[in-house]
Order: sequence, then C-alpha cells, then structure tokens
Amino acid sequence: MKRTGILNRHLAGATAELGHGDGVLICDAGMPIPAGPRVVDLAFRAGVPSFQEVLEGLLEELVVEGATAATEVRASNPEASALLTARFPTTLTHVTHEELKTLSAGARLIVRTGEARPYANVLLRCGVFF
Repeated sequence: MKRTGILNRHLAGATAELGHGDGVLICDAGMPIPAGPRVVDLAFRAGVPSFQEVLEGLLEELVVEGATAATEVRASNPEASALLTARFPTTLTHVTHEELKTLSAGARLIVRTGEARPYANVLLRCGVFF
C-alpha cells in the first residue's frame, strides 16, 4: 500500500503513464467530457474534492511546462483565476471556454473534480524532469 502521494489507484496509474507533452485536463463537475481521453472521475459531492485540492495534489506528482485556462475564469471565478496565476506565473495562457473544450479532446487524461464554481478548469502540458 502506498504511504503518500496520490492514493486513488486509477489516478496514480494514469499519471504514471504520462509523458512529455501529454495533456491533463483538471476540470469542474460541469465541464463536458469528450469521448477519447482516459477519464478519472473523482467527483463525490458538490465541491468535493475541490479544484484546488486536486490541482495541488497533481502538481506534487507531475512536471508541468505549461497550462491553459479559459479567459472567462478571470471574471466568473476570481479565486480559481488567482490560484492559476499563482501556480503558473509565467506559463499560463488563456483561450475562450469553447476553445478549451475543443482542446480537451486532445488530452491524454481528464480528471473531473467535484468543483461547483464555474470555469475551474485547466489543461496542463506535461514537462520532463531532466
């Protein structure tokens, strides 16, 4: 049994399969999930687990070289916007929510949270540790 890190076996296994350049979408409970990418659905109840909890847990395990969020997060969810700006001060880009939904179809992994605030979504681009 694992002692630390991601304990969910589906998520731990999925992150171990990621490589340089792969996309990982962390999304709120309302984000449409496209057919194709592997999905680990962590949503339990509204707000549980939160977008922030899942993002922080994944950032402890992954090397990330870039992140993309919806422009709409700035006005509609200032808390999520501030979190993303703090976590990705130089590598965060913004696109429209419609474009983010289109880009999510190319993700290798989608992690659905129980987040119930709008536009709490980010597409991470995996980096390499060396």
